[in-house]
Amino acid sequence: MKLNNRWLVVFMLWTVCFLNYADRQAIFVVFPLFEREFSLNNFYLGVLSASFMGTYAITGPLAGWACDRLPRRNLVIGALVLWSAMTALSSLAHTYTQLLLGIAMAGVGEAFYFPSAMSLISDYHAVDTRSRAMAFHQSGVYAGSIIGGWLAGVLGQRIGWRIGFRGFGGAGILLGLLLYLLLREPPRGLSDPNVGPIPRGGGFWQSLCDLAANRIARLLVVVFIGANFVAMVFTVWMPTYLFTRFHLSLSVAGLSGTAYMQIASILGVILGGIAADSGVRHGSGPGATRMRVQAMGLLCAVPALCLSGWATRVAYVLAAMVGFGLCKGVYEASLWASLHDVVPIEQRGSSVGLMNSLGWLGAAGAQLLVGYASERFSMGACLSATAIIYFCIAVTLLYSARLTQREGISQTSAT
Repeated sequence: MKLNNRWLVVFMLWTVCFLNYADRQAIFVVFPLFEREFSLNNFYLGVLSASFMGTYAITGPLAGWACDRLPRRNLVIGALVLWSAMTALSSLAHTYTQLLLGIAMAGVGEAFYFPSAMSLISDYHAVDTRSRAMAFHQSGVYAGSIIGGWLAGVLGQRIGWRIGFRGFGGAGILLGLLLYLLLREPPRGLSDPNVGPIPRGGGFWQSLCDLAANRIARLLVVVFIGANFVAMVFTVWMPTYLFTRFHLSLSVAGLSGTAYMQIASILGVILGGIAADSGVRHGSGPGATRMRVQAMGLLCAVPALCLSGWATRVAYVLAAMVGFGLCKGVYEASLWASLHDVVPIEQRGSSVGLMNSLGWLGAAGAQLLVGYASERFSMGACLSATAIIYFCIAVTLLYSARLTQREGISQTSAT
């Protein structure tokens, strides 16, 4: 596979990832409009976002298992069309229950995307470029969140939230048709030529049991649950926090609540990907090297998280978001590459599906917890308290890196 083709695949998947997160952020930014139209408080808004994350999480293990057995190209395209259609249909909702159902079904579609996309990238990119390839793909998360948040805020403020939902949904369906013509399925294990024939994975429950028995994979899942908990607290609630605490307009709150953090994350993910791949090329074990880089990103984010909820000026909050976003990007650059370093090739899809599932269960819990706690305490206190979670998972990740190096896990191999 030529270099330009390998990176072209990553770019095509980047566009899907961009729309994936643009759709999500469009939902979160217009919370104040949902609150007014459907007479909701923070708890019911939390239930709304938790419905998306909950169905996403429940579907995740099945999506990962399917990824290891079915053409990943078809799963990527099918997922894109399904969640886009559900986003567009949600614009027709006239009751809270209808809106809840539409957003929940969008979560089912999105669950099938990431396991297949990460598996495709690992087949096109070997260990010495995998972090950078996945880091570039991850930048689509941040770009989609920025553009989605901004557009949803502008459209919501001027002509209502329904137009934005229809626009994002229609764009996704059109992109799905284009990818049907362009995206190709590679042989499994293409970038790992020394591992021999790739065996077919076992049954659904056997795959889950095999992954549960992998100690380092378990630790990476625990870290991801904590990291996703924190990330989604800020992604979901920061625009609303800026709108209510500092009385910004909806469009400005939607843009500011996402852009500062996500633009910094783009820089962080690039730096993290370069640092991780550089360490791999210089002889360190891929898994341990990537985990140490990730842990440093988490530790450096702790002061910014502390500041975010206690700052009394918008400028200080946004500065904290820049620091948090930069460090979060360093962690997320090797998020899936680290997992692929410690699981067999035939379980790459299942491992991402399970990790994604449990991580988003944590994110769903975060919405319910913050929605409830903010009614009793303050949203600022909830935001600052997330620093404790980041510190704990950073220590866990350093311990995982030590175990990985001690046990000599240096590359993914088929079993």
